[in-house]
Amino acid sequence: MNVINPLRESLSAGRFCYVVELVASRLTREARLLEVASKLAQVPGVVAGSITSYAGGAIGHDPVRVGTAARARGLTPNIHLTCVGRDRTAAWRTLEDLRALGIENVLALTGDYPKAAGLEPPEALFDLDSVQLVRLIDEARQRGMPFWISVAVSPFKYTEADCAYQYLKLQKKIAAGADCVITQLGYDMRKFRELKRYIDEKAIQRPVLGNVYVLSGKAAEKMSKGEPPGCWVSPELLERIRTEIKEADNGRAARLERAARMVAVLRGLGYAGAYLGGDHQADHVRWIIRRSEALDSRWQELEEEFSYAPKNGFYFFQGNFAPAKKRGLLPRSLDQMARLFPVNQDGLLRNFLVRLFRIVDKRPWLAHAVERFEFAVKSPLWGCQACGNCVLSYMEYVCPQTCPKNLRNGPCGGTNNGQCEVVDKPCIWVAVYERAKSAGRIADLQPYVPPPRRDLKRTSSWVNYFLGRDSRPGNILSTIVPLAALLPHEDLGRGASGYAPKTVSEANSKVPAVKINAKRE
Repeated sequence: MNVINPLRESLSAGRFCYVVELVASRLTREARLLEVASKLAQVPGVVAGSITSYAGGAIGHDPVRVGTAARARGLTPNIHLTCVGRDRTAAWRTLEDLRALGIENVLALTGDYPKAAGLEPPEALFDLDSVQLVRLIDEARQRGMPFWISVAVSPFKYTEADCAYQYLKLQKKIAAGADCVITQLGYDMRKFRELKRYIDEKAIQRPVLGNVYVLSGKAAEKMSKGEPPGCWVSPELLERIRTEIKEADNGRAARLERAARMVAVLRGLGYAGAYLGGDHQADHVRWIIRRSEALDSRWQELEEEFSYAPKNGFYFFQGNFAPAKKRGLLPRSLDQMARLFPVNQDGLLRNFLVRLFRIVDKRPWLAHAVERFEFAVKSPLWGCQACGNCVLSYMEYVCPQTCPKNLRNGPCGGTNNGQCEVVDKPCIWVAVYERAKSAGRIADLQPYVPPPRRDLKRTSSWVNYFLGRDSRPGNILSTIVPLAALLPHEDLGRGASGYAPKTVSEANSKVPAVKINAKRE
């Protein structure tokens, strides 16, 4: 099915374009959203409406339904597809639904932590992370579903670990199959310039849209407190907004002018387009576009106006990297053991352990005893939750199960100065980065970490590792077997076989040897 897709066509042709965000919240009537979509479709330069999915962690309208109705009114939808409360099966079925509806554009996101979440285990809320979701969508694309995949990145991080990991994770998303990059929200043009330089120097040949949020007084107050996660407004900008809203128009002219100036600067910096949020009124969007074009010649002068950032914040190309911290005794000891006992290499020791664990695996009572012993060792040291797919060695001996979002490929965009957005403690990825930095292994954080096989939960990861049945970087099952084939349920409709091989030999004999994305690892 050949579908006209203005977003893809504009970005592929290098035409500066606009995507307007439609927040499908419970507080907005669906009929009102569709009325807005009808009017936005008539604005020149607007190539898509981006339909949010439970933004801020609150329940809202179904973005697929809203997007389908918006398209019927002339506005091409860009559907936010998040990992929240959606396992691999549900994600695949959503992709099949989008394919059946002829919707091509998806924005793959981790998603905000649900406000109504209780005591569910992390995997019940986040079965995949955003990199794994991009990989799944790309596999669907290689099976004939023509998706255009957008991903998010937040350059507006002002500690070294947060900032560097955002860029590391962006590279993982690109390698997984992303077509387009959209920034999160910020008002610091040095960071916009930093991201563009990083992308150019790393030869990431993907169009980038800059987020331009039309900031109202109410939104500024919330964002100054870090709500929703990942959004931040500096005290200086907040004070300016408070002054502006005292005007007769409640500050509307000032915020529209600010948005237009930001668009002009982004165009001057070489961005591919603007992602407009905070105001979706068609006449306001039209004014922002026209005004930004009138300001084009002044973009360098206007760039200086947007420097709302914390004092002494980290900038990637400024050279203010902190000295590497000394690694703790435990990771140093484990590294030494890995050198003395290289079980990841073919040899007498590995061959012995493979034979030993084959014997263990054939005796359920013994396999259970090994799993219990392994858990007793790992739980107090790393917070192990017996996932059966241990990737400690790929994450500098930090367990991903201790992340509230169960992420395996890097932090979400909600970190704030190294703090987790969900619980009051440091983000686990700060420790991963700092340990890798002190060991000179930051480059080793780049490989894609596949999602765990949930059917291996509460089985020994030692047994699974040596028998080659777990899901981890480098395992042959992670390269020759598509992610779709490791979905947790058997009934997968039209999209996947439902087959989950247990051993390498079984995979080789029963799964077509199609190396999906193997080169990207």
